[in-house]
Amino acid sequence: MRVLVAVKRVVDFNVKVRVRSDGTGVDLSNVKMSINPFDEIAVEEAVRLREKGVVSEVVAVSCGTNACQETLRTAMAIGADRGILVETDAELQPLAVAKLLKALVDREQPQLVILGKQAIDNDCNQTGQMLAALAGMGQATFASRVELVGDCADVTREIDGGLETLRLKLPAVVTTDLRLNEPRYATLPNIMKAKKKPLDVVTPDHLGVDVAPRLKTLDTAEPAGRSAGVKVPDVAALIEKLRNEAKVI
Repeated sequence: MRVLVAVKRVVDFNVKVRVRSDGTGVDLSNVKMSINPFDEIAVEEAVRLREKGVVSEVVAVSCGTNACQETLRTAMAIGADRGILVETDAELQPLAVAKLLKALVDREQPQLVILGKQAIDNDCNQTGQMLAALAGMGQATFASRVELVGDCADVTREIDGGLETLRLKLPAVVTTDLRLNEPRYATLPNIMKAKKKPLDVVTPDHLGVDVAPRLKTLDTAEPAGRSAGVKVPDVAALIEKLRNEAKVI
């Protein structure tokens, strides 16, 4: 069984993001980049399934600039067998990424596609669902447990009322939540081995996919700063401030 895992290169979660002075986007100059944490969980889960003997190959895929090769090498250091980079300098929105992944699904014919539920840079939470719709595959989102049983996948997901378990007919798409697993650290020997693993580079044109943006960002701004708290002498003063200053009642 082959598993396709999508990984995205994002600003490291420890970095304080700054907006460009002209408001056209986020300043990425000299900023540390890393693999999206939810995608790292997806890679770990695919590797664990291979270690259980139910998966034969784990293929990591990333879409973006040439710098995304570093992200793929990280995925291969965790345990992915090979990588595919869809190289483009265009701004990639969720629909475009889903179309690129659909083209790779048609080419690679995986039985399972695992993605992070969302990327920490745009928080869209759309790509997995769009891919499932485009490919006509079953989907389970926000997975906290994945188990392969024959030609099906049992996926436990967290919902408002507790836990829900779905059985999907393979091939299927699964998006990962934080509680699915804890990714392993990539050891130095595995990092060195990852440099020798195969990494194919293709382009959107090669896959026959139009990645032109459908949405336009008009402005980017930092959240307004929070004002300092104040003490009030009694309940009447609190209600007065909530009504006249905060205007919430």
